[in-house]
Amino acid sequence: MQSTHVPSFAVVGNPVKHSRSPRIHALFAEQLGIDLRYDRLESPLDQFALTVRHFFNQGGRGLNVTVPFKLEARDLASAHLSPRAQQAMAVNTLWLQDGALHGCNTDGVGLVADLLRQSAILLDANVLLVGAGGAARGVIGPLLDAGCSQLRVVNRTASRAHELIQAWPDFSKRLSAGGLSEAATPDGWDIVINASASSLSDQVPELPGGLYAPDSWAYDMMYDCKATPFMDQALSDGAKLSSDGLGMLVGQAAESFYIWHGVKPDVSSVINKVRAELTA
Repeated sequence: MQSTHVPSFAVVGNPVKHSRSPRIHALFAEQLGIDLRYDRLESPLDQFALTVRHFFNQGGRGLNVTVPFKLEARDLASAHLSPRAQQAMAVNTLWLQDGALHGCNTDGVGLVADLLRQSAILLDANVLLVGAGGAARGVIGPLLDAGCSQLRVVNRTASRAHELIQAWPDFSKRLSAGGLSEAATPDGWDIVINASASSLSDQVPELPGGLYAPDSWAYDMMYDCKATPFMDQALSDGAKLSSDGLGMLVGQAAESFYIWHGVKPDVSSVINKVRAELTA
């Protein structure tokens, strides 16, 4: 049974045992003096809907959703999706409101907030997005909203990249797509974002050289206790600055926290604490 006294939240996925979300939300709660419980919830692959229903039936207040359930979460909350979730066609945040399940996607907001926190300039920037899966889908809208001049999506299977950008027909002049071999641009990219899962397997995307403009950024959505293979690849290819995705993780968690509690935590102090714990 969920506690009837302390509001209960969780991250649901499979696998989920290594998720740092419980620690991040505990730090947010401590910072703001909010009493809550936040757990890891591993759902069987074929029982996601049942797992979600049971959690809320037992008094749960909110769920973060991680791989591989973001599309199923969208389907469960299809009647009450935020504009961001509608655009991304994926949900990473669920909650009950007036007895109905609502869904949002906070991934892109977390990415943009972390880039801006680190003084990356998105307005009028030329951005390359590597990967065309759910991670990429969740960030295209917020990157365009932040004022990127050009955004190209490249993927190992080029057709998936072309298919992905069709969801943003109003931005066709700023969006392009192709295979990994089509990643280069004459003047280089201001920001290159790795939305593929390559770093999870200690690999790098098969990208051509010469991708980076002067003063450029490389950003890997994955994170580790050391620089990711993509970050090393990028610095060797001429990127001036590189970052992993820990700040994005904390940033998207902060946006979920705001949806649930109505108050935004300070992310910088939490990023620093989680970074220190990660590298200890």
